[in-house]
Amino acid sequence: MIRRTILAAALAAMPLAAAPVLTTIQDVLYKADGTRFNGTLTISWTSFVSADNSSIATQMTTVKVIDGNLRVQLVPTTTSTPPTTYTVIYNSDGKVQFQEIWSVPVSTSPLRVRDVRVASDSNSTSGSGGGIGNDTNGVTESAVAGLISDLGARPVKGPGFAAGRAAVINSSGAVESAIGTLSDCLHVDGSSGPCGSGGGGGSTPTFIDGETPIGIVDGSNGAFTLSAVPNPAASLTIYRNGIRLKVGFDFTLTGNTVQFVSGAIPQGGDTLLASYRTDAGGGSTPPVYSSPQVLCSGAGTSTNASTLVTLATCSIPAGLLSQGDRVEIRFDFTHSGSSNGFSVETHWGTTTMLHRDLTTAETVLTGRIDSSMRNTGSLITSQTWGAVSAIATGAVAAADNFANAVVVSLLGSVTSGGDSVAVANFTVVRIP
Repeated sequence: MIRRTILAAALAAMPLAAAPVLTTIQDVLYKADGTRFNGTLTISWTSFVSADNSSIATQMTTVKVIDGNLRVQLVPTTTSTPPTTYTVIYNSDGKVQFQEIWSVPVSTSPLRVRDVRVASDSNSTSGSGGGIGNDTNGVTESAVAGLISDLGARPVKGPGFAAGRAAVINSSGAVESAIGTLSDCLHVDGSSGPCGSGGGGGSTPTFIDGETPIGIVDGSNGAFTLSAVPNPAASLTIYRNGIRLKVGFDFTLTGNTVQFVSGAIPQGGDTLLASYRTDAGGGSTPPVYSSPQVLCSGAGTSTNASTLVTLATCSIPAGLLSQGDRVEIRFDFTHSGSSNGFSVETHWGTTTMLHRDLTTAETVLTGRIDSSMRNTGSLITSQTWGAVSAIATGAVAAADNFANAVVVSLLGSVTSGGDSVAVANFTVVRIP
């Protein structure tokens, strides 16, 4: 029993003997106006070994300062391996006030802050007053390891640099600004010019994907026609049953005609698909698309105005539509409030496609409009219906030239203030 008691006492005493020696920093802190400092001190350090061989791990601690009274115990750093310091950040009124460095010596009696504070001339990151960035001596670039090489690797401004322009890299590796008008397209070599596959004429390249070439697939026919001329010709890719064919080896291209070689003629049951680029403005005939296109889709805005206000628009660019095309417009108007009725209207360019006045009880009006392209203008039919309103139909001929840009507009108004009407969503689809 006596031996066990002595062993337990020795084991209990071991952690106490292993604890490092501490120096006490005790002081009363004031602000410049004479009032006492209230806040916290965040004290951080990196790993070191104290004079008594205690291993101190990287960590930090926060000390509260109430009515100016500071008291903290720290391991001395002037005798540590390697010699190190404490970084002390003063925080008051919810923000960092300043920062300073402490070097703590061995002392059996309490020290004041001035006894441990590192003077500004021995530490370039803080001054005796502790303000971050107070040092006016500065640090040279060569004093920071690797800084000069890193600065040399960064992009620099070239003589043609200007704000508010697209950036390009010149032949010397410097950043300059693209030259040209705001409507130009930027090329990968940094040059600019009118948008288009050839960079001239203001034409816009169009991508055609998954088109089925026109021709009989019977094992004997080797000539097939594309709906447009590939431009550039190298953009054409043809797949036979999912396998890509090689131009010059499996087929040749002349204009928009694909001629298969004798050993690669498609057999009955084969599937052909073609993808390529073409120039939308490079010819007199607009390009033909093989599948429907969603031209616009989204939600509009709302209004409580008593006169018609545009709530959503879709701009169809010039040259996109051709005779025989059809544009389908679907929309939903919503009505909020119970005091007034509302009105809706849709426009195809300058032509009113439909107008409808609804009662106070109506909450939703949905509709569909079809605009078919004729040799001159368009023929437009419409259908609308609501939660309580009966279906209504209409038809109108529009003289607007679809070869030019056409704007589809959805408008709304309420009878008087208080209620509101909105375009909840709309979709404009081109069907070739």
